[in-house]
Amino acid sequence: MDGGYPLVKDLVLVGGGHAHVLVLRAWAMAPLPGVRLTLINPHPVAPYTGMLPGFVAGHYSRAEMMIDLVRLARHAGARLILDRAVGVDRLAQKVTLAGRGAVAYDLLSLDIGIESDLPDVPGFVEHGTAAKPLGGFAAAWDGFVARRLPEPQVVIVGAGVGGVELALAVRHRLQQVGVRPQVTILSRSERMLPGLGPGARRVLLAELTAAGVRMIAGATATQIGADAVTLTTGSRIPADFTIAVAGGRAQGWLSGTGLSLQDGFVAVDARLRSSDPLIFSAGDCAHMTASPRPKAGVFAVRAAPVLLHNLRAVLTGRPLRLARMQGDYLKLISLGGPRALGEKWGLHAQGSALWRLKDRIDRAFMDRFLDYPAMSLPALPSPRVEGLAEAMGTRPLCGGCGAKIGALALQRGLAVLPAPVRPEVARGAGDDAAILSSVGAEDQVITTDHLRQMLPDPFLLAELAATHALGDIWAMGAKPEVALSQITLPPASDALQGRMLAEILTAASAVFRAAGADIVGGHSSVGAELTIGFTVTGRVARPVRKGGAQPGDVLVLTKPLGSGTILAAEMAKARLTAPGQPMMGEAWAACIASMIRSLGPAAGVLAPEARAMTDVTGFGLAGHLLEMLEASGFGAQVALPSVPFLPGSVALARQGEASSVASANRAAALGRIIAPQGPEVDLLYDPQTCGGLLAALPQVALPGVVAAMAAMDEPLYVIGRVTEGPALIRVTG
Repeated sequence: MDGGYPLVKDLVLVGGGHAHVLVLRAWAMAPLPGVRLTLINPHPVAPYTGMLPGFVAGHYSRAEMMIDLVRLARHAGARLILDRAVGVDRLAQKVTLAGRGAVAYDLLSLDIGIESDLPDVPGFVEHGTAAKPLGGFAAAWDGFVARRLPEPQVVIVGAGVGGVELALAVRHRLQQVGVRPQVTILSRSERMLPGLGPGARRVLLAELTAAGVRMIAGATATQIGADAVTLTTGSRIPADFTIAVAGGRAQGWLSGTGLSLQDGFVAVDARLRSSDPLIFSAGDCAHMTASPRPKAGVFAVRAAPVLLHNLRAVLTGRPLRLARMQGDYLKLISLGGPRALGEKWGLHAQGSALWRLKDRIDRAFMDRFLDYPAMSLPALPSPRVEGLAEAMGTRPLCGGCGAKIGALALQRGLAVLPAPVRPEVARGAGDDAAILSSVGAEDQVITTDHLRQMLPDPFLLAELAATHALGDIWAMGAKPEVALSQITLPPASDALQGRMLAEILTAASAVFRAAGADIVGGHSSVGAELTIGFTVTGRVARPVRKGGAQPGDVLVLTKPLGSGTILAAEMAKARLTAPGQPMMGEAWAACIASMIRSLGPAAGVLAPEARAMTDVTGFGLAGHLLEMLEASGFGAQVALPSVPFLPGSVALARQGEASSVASANRAAALGRIIAPQGPEVDLLYDPQTCGGLLAALPQVALPGVVAAMAAMDEPLYVIGRVTEGPALIRVTG
């Protein structure tokens, strides 16, 4: 639901190119009610091409060059799907994805960029690096620089402006780190830089000569090796790092769409509309048939307002606008160091002033994506009832387990329940799942859990909700059996509600099927926001209880902590500011990957050996460990340096980010935990969604468990030990 209006249409943007990120930013300022906006991109961050030479040269950090698509999508109210498009079924109006089911659209836009790899050259896949897409190149380049080879040999295949910029940037960066590089450019044409005027061309060739860059014209690579590039002449050029910048080719899957193409690129008219009236395209993947333009970021930026207008116009039945692109543009070409060459209308100039101009333009573009208004609480009314401000708290309500009722409030509410009368239920009271009945040598257990909308993607939320609900079954050592669904959909048209429900059941059934269970029924309704829950049963011969740990047992954990803080920070559109940290979107993506990992394999190893086990969820590691200790009658010592944390979570905690229920978790543990202060300790109270298993193992069982987990590539962290004494946690630094 968007601003109180039901959702009616699906607008899907495929690709995080320059045109689309500007459309998203503008959409955030004036969303169109009734539209579910979706962005599909393989990675959580997208590079700004204008800064690539400066990044290679060392003038910009990777973070300064990257646009955080996760934060931008949150700001725009868009669903972000981290996957790669591999096709479009125009008849069914669906985008086919590499990793999950197809995504339906009512209106589609493509801005997927181009590729500069050399798929037909043997050895390139194994030993070469394409400059585009830029995300993979940036990581590969950072890794190569870090090797600090004393005399690195770099070969650049492609002698256009992009190749020359990279050659000068590569030489500058490597010299700055104290090595003696040899950079070679290979040009298939006998004439390098054909797209520039004669004056600018002479300047660039002179810059290459002065930098000692080797230029080989009329050269075609026939083999890329680990240490050399072989040419058609048979000569071998030494190469420790080979970069392909040989023009740009369209992504191959476009040829299967049935759209009109030009050299593989989507042919669009002056309104950026393809041969299919429901599909638009902009950026490097598009070819403007009426007025062709070079593959340059400036045209994607200029196309963005027209693309936004025309997408909204189709959705609202209004007239479309023409995209009027200038015939020439100011080319600002980096010269390695903080100098640039400028060329337009055949005129050129160079120097540090032009670098400062380029730097100012690039930083101004990126500044648009740095900070967004934080999610805020509603203003307090006046007059207001006493206690309203305290009840509202200081943070917006989180999603996932961050929206859970605090432990103390839960205890007060549960206190009115009468004791179970059935003996098998009483035997399971207080554990992760209730014991329903005994069938032969096995017990049947049951649990329920749900998640409110912490992200706007029904498919992903269903995967997480199913994984989360299974956690209690795995924690009992049981095998999942059946599941009942409880689904609340937001107000939407019948078509969109049908799509959402299909997405949810497709995702959830895949999770349950992989666990050996089936969805056998459920209930659906319409409410204020998307909420997905499951009641799950399982069978187990020997339930693993929360109690039973003994002094000397080792405490092991199967997933890192920090999901509550990361999810809360992402919902608040926070930015990771500490140097050396992942970007917020990357931290969120790593968090989701950890959350979605099934506990089934780990439970299969731990359950036969564990004396006590639980899953770490809404009460945080501290709260769930205290439950285990109270049920067992002993204490524990936790070694803080051994506790694993998700990437970026400690830095976010240090910035003051926290889940809305973290303070309640801390209050519930008051007087029962002795710990130093610091962000790592704060994360011990962090509520986890789809958290890991916490088990107490006899010391003698640990080597076998470690070996079995390693054989399955399952993480396992030894974080402490059960001790004599009262149910108290001592945290050591």
